[in-house]
Amino acid sequence: MKLALIQHPCTPSVDENRSRIAAAIADVAARGAELVVLQELHNTPYFCQTENVELFDLAEPIPGPSTSFYCALAREHAVVLVTSLFERRAAGLYHNTAVVFEKDGTIAGIHRKMHIPDDPAYYEKFYFTPGDLGFQPIQTSVGRLGVQVCWDQWYPEGARLMALAGADILIYPTAIGYESSDTSEEQARQRQAWQLVQRGHAVANGLPVVAVNRVGHEPDPSGQTRGIQFWGTSFVCGPQGELLAEASQTEPENLIVDLDLHRSEQVRRWWPFLRDRRIDAYQDLLLRFRDNENDNENENIFHHRLR
Repeated sequence: MKLALIQHPCTPSVDENRSRIAAAIADVAARGAELVVLQELHNTPYFCQTENVELFDLAEPIPGPSTSFYCALAREHAVVLVTSLFERRAAGLYHNTAVVFEKDGTIAGIHRKMHIPDDPAYYEKFYFTPGDLGFQPIQTSVGRLGVQVCWDQWYPEGARLMALAGADILIYPTAIGYESSDTSEEQARQRQAWQLVQRGHAVANGLPVVAVNRVGHEPDPSGQTRGIQFWGTSFVCGPQGELLAEASQTEPENLIVDLDLHRSEQVRRWWPFLRDRRIDAYQDLLLRFRDNENDNENENIFHHRLR
């Protein structure tokens, strides 16, 4: 399958951003792309650097104007298209939502971002209600897409649940970058950790991983920080974590990747992690934290059994 990643900076103009995306989709479709993945919240700059109630005006219903725009593009170019939109579900109820379009322009499914960060310059809890759809792959003509969004990509639980539900590929639209006051060494560590944890999801689940990030500097409207320098580095890795393609850290790029989805079957035969999981021993994963008292009690039970 030919997969396309579209990495680009965002301007304050929604129409200009959409126009750039439309041109990029036309470009990759002409080069044979069957599946096209866009970055997180690609219609606008990353507005979560501040808390501003007026910015809720950016949200749209699903279906709505943006879904009409992107469904027409998917249908025109006969591609499966993964988008990322600010969803207005009801007055005062908003989500960060990935919408997947089938080749005929219909909506194949959505994923509402499950993990919502709240850090300096990433005030997403102000804007987004945590997702309520769980971790369900979206069935399309190119396979079952395990789509999650940005902060979801740091959590192995979400990747595992998508794999257990039959996902063929893990996909993460993303908007992440540096705070410019960080040292160059710290910036490199953050970017490498971001890629490394996702490559780990590929290995642990025997699935390809796709992550699409934005590029460019976006200032903080409040002036409290120096804004975000988005680090690009959109990438695709195979089911052993092997890098298949990687985009620039600074430049827009339409990246085409040949992806062999059948390889996962062979890799899982060599490394049958799903077979060997101790599902009888993982109950404590449902705890927020295992305190020392419970740990000591479990240790006493273990030693009692040994005696």
